Amino acid sequence: MELRSWRYSFPVGVFLAATCIKILLIPAYRSTDFEVHRNWLAITHSLPLSKWYYEATSEWTLDYPPFFAWFEFLLSQLAALVDPLIVQLDSLSYSASSCILFQRLSVSVTDLVLLYAVLEYDKLPRDKISPVRPTSTLAVLLLLNYGLLVVDHIHFQYNGLLFGLLLLSVVRILQGRCLAGAFWFACLLNFKHIFAYVAPAYFVYLLKHYCFKHRHTKGQDNAIRTPSFVNFDVVKFVKLGALVIIVFLVSFGPFLYLGQMGQVISRLFPFKRGLCHAYWAPNVWALYSLVDKVAAVVGRQLGVSVSAASMVSGLVGEMSFQVLPSISPPVTFLLTIAAMLPALIKLWKRPSTPLDFVKALILCAYSSFLFGWHVHEKAIMMVTLPACFLAMEKRCYARIFLVLSTAGHMSLFPLLYKPAETPIKLSLFILCSLLTLLVLERHYRFHYPKGGEKTTPESVLTREDEPWLSKIELVYVIFLMFIQAYCIFLHELLPFTKQLQFLPLLLTSVSCAIAIVWTWLQLYFKVLFG
Repeated sequence: MELRSWRYSFPVGVFLAATCIKILLIPAYRSTDFEVHRNWLAITHSLPLSKWYYEATSEWTLDYPPFFAWFEFLLSQLAALVDPLIVQLDSLSYSASSCILFQRLSVSVTDLVLLYAVLEYDKLPRDKISPVRPTSTLAVLLLLNYGLLVVDHIHFQYNGLLFGLLLLSVVRILQGRCLAGAFWFACLLNFKHIFAYVAPAYFVYLLKHYCFKHRHTKGQDNAIRTPSFVNFDVVKFVKLGALVIIVFLVSFGPFLYLGQMGQVISRLFPFKRGLCHAYWAPNVWALYSLVDKVAAVVGRQLGVSVSAASMVSGLVGEMSFQVLPSISPPVTFLLTIAAMLPALIKLWKRPSTPLDFVKALILCAYSSFLFGWHVHEKAIMMVTLPACFLAMEKRCYARIFLVLSTAGHMSLFPLLYKPAETPIKLSLFILCSLLTLLVLERHYRFHYPKGGEKTTPESVLTREDEPWLSKIELVYVIFLMFIQAYCIFLHELLPFTKQLQFLPLLLTSVSCAIAIVWTWLQLYFKVLFG
């Protein structure tokens, strides 16, 4: 009982420490997302259901699925008690101290869902997937995650709630509770539809491991099962399908009854946006855009006629390239699916465990982030947060995670562009990075001493004296730091600042994109051939 109590008390202690940091961040900079969510409180409180997805008094119209709208509705009941002006439609850009305090604290309270997912992770049987599963390591990686602190508690969003649901769903899958995992993921999709990016991994794994009667392969572990098409379980398939359909009917049913599905869908999927977001997300299209710019400059030097681009300033909207072919949404969709397929095929064809599902989920998130249409820089958390599970399983995955999280978190720096927030974002980054390195070092020094418990090729990667970064990776991480030093401190001091205002964003995006693509290739290689 004492050991179990310690396992629970440490994550709770980490959560309380993180909450103290969040309270200190209450007066910090707030993005337009703060007003977005305040307006959604007003919409859901002041208007009947039939008008939620039609209201357009503010430019920040409701564009999340219905479960999130109902979540805002519940919050609005409390907000009205705190300050009635919060939930008035004409209170545009309202930022009274009562409003700021209420919305900031609402984010911190809903982070309890993430804490619950961490505590549920501790209930996994130690021999189910891996003998290594200390909740303390996961607690630090998730509850003191730099991305969540910056995006939720400075920039302002509710990712702690959303990723808490995602990770709870993953934990249920790891526990072998497929229906529960499917239920929480279906709920998540009805909170924020961007998580459809990882739905293929759920579909393949649940179809294979839940909807087929399995036979164990001789000589292999009982947890590793292969499906036989002749043993397709129709009853389980119907149960799984009915569960998902019921969740979606509860969510969208009222709007289907009102005949408003077309309007709701148009709000959820606005296609009048460009390939890249205002700040280029550090993905393949950032590199593609850079190549186009370089080719245009070279072309002009050679006397070649080059058309003007529509995305040189980094603004949202339709965009075209100067030299390279323009990219359309169908192209990004096909590339995303193609990038996912190898991981999904392996998950289906070869014997797999729940941990293989986590790998496929991460690779699906990677593929969507790298090749998707109009990807936001904040979407990198769809990769970095689930990757925390892998970081604790093998040192080789932990090494990939360190490079990924470093580049991914640095790519979030431009979100906090005001000078007053510079000390905050840098100190938080240093603190969270050091904590990540320390807990992973402790994790592998404690659980894999002197080469690991087995003499296998993998044991070479679990030696306690093995460096966390290769020489090339170490040099590149230092290079990233120099890039950020220039972007944050030097760029504004140079005479050409006004002519190259987008240069810091370009440098940040491209330099981080190289590291993220590198980690994607590394992880894919280990998943397919490791």
